[in-house]
Formats: sequence, structure tokens, C-alpha cells
Amino acid sequence: MSHGARVIRTGVSSAGPAAPPGASSGSDEELMDGAYFRSCAGMLKVAQMIALLVGFISVNNSPWTNYSAYSYFQIVTMCDLVMILFFYIIHIFRVYRKLTCVSWPLAEFLHYLIGTILLLIASIVAASKSYNLTGLVAGATFGFLATILCVLSMWSSYKVSCVTQSTSKYH
Repeated sequence: MSHGARVIRTGVSSAGPAAPPGASSGSDEELMDGAYFRSCAGMLKVAQMIALLVGFISVNNSPWTNYSAYSYFQIVTMCDLVMILFFYIIHIFRVYRKLTCVSWPLAEFLHYLIGTILLLIASIVAASKSYNLTGLVAGATFGFLATILCVLSMWSSYKVSCVTQSTSKYH
């Protein structure tokens, strides 16, 4: 029989009463972050992925007039789509909490910076080589739309990461 100290888990913390048994507390124990689906950043990422996918499919199903221009457009759109999906999954499954050796806001900002510049160049080249073929014009248009959405994400991530850090020094 041991008389040492024991830890007893209760449903009450020092902050207040415990949550009801079926309620979600938003802790690390949950596998997915359901709030990110409905957040502005989450919906913006979904809109970017849809615009990139529609642009890719439009160019892929059109008769090409310049192989190098449209293959470059397809490569850029697919690489950008894969990276946006990667960061979306990082946020959904809260991987950023486990892998703290990576500065996730900086990595996402750099991805948006480089990806947006490459996507803008690809969309300009695709638009200039479209020769009024509807599928190619639609692909370039969705490329420009995805570029605008990426600029919005880049601006919001820069605003959140830099403004939050600069104001937290004074509090």
C-alpha cells in the first residue's frame, strides 16, 4: 500500500467549470480544426484552389496554339494548387502546432509571394497567346482571378503576422 501523492483528474479547472461531456473545447485533442473550414482564410484557400483547377482544365481541354506557353501555365497552376492544398491541410489538421521548427506564417507568405508572381506571369503569357480561343481565354481569366485571390491571402497573412507581432511588443 503506497501513501505517495496521486494526481486525480477532475472535470473542473482553475479557470471555471468544466464543459459538458459532449461539448467541444477546441483543444489539441481534436484531430481537425472545424472552425478553419468556415474562416475567411479557409474559404479563400478553397476559392483559390477552385479558380486554379478551372483554369487548368480550361487550358487543358483547348486546342493549343503555343505549346511552351500553355505547358508553363499548367505547371504553374498545378504547383500552386498543390502548395495551397498543402497549407490548407496544415491548417485543418493543426500540423503547425506539432512542427514548431518551421515558421509557418513566413513559409506561407513566401509561398504566396513566389506563387503569385509566377501565376501572374503565366496568366499574362497565356492571355497574350490565346488568339481568342474561348478555352484559353477562360483559362487565362481564371489565372488572373486566382492571382487576385492569392494577393488577398498574401496581404491578409502579412497583415496578421506582422501587425500582430509589432503590437504585441507594447502590451
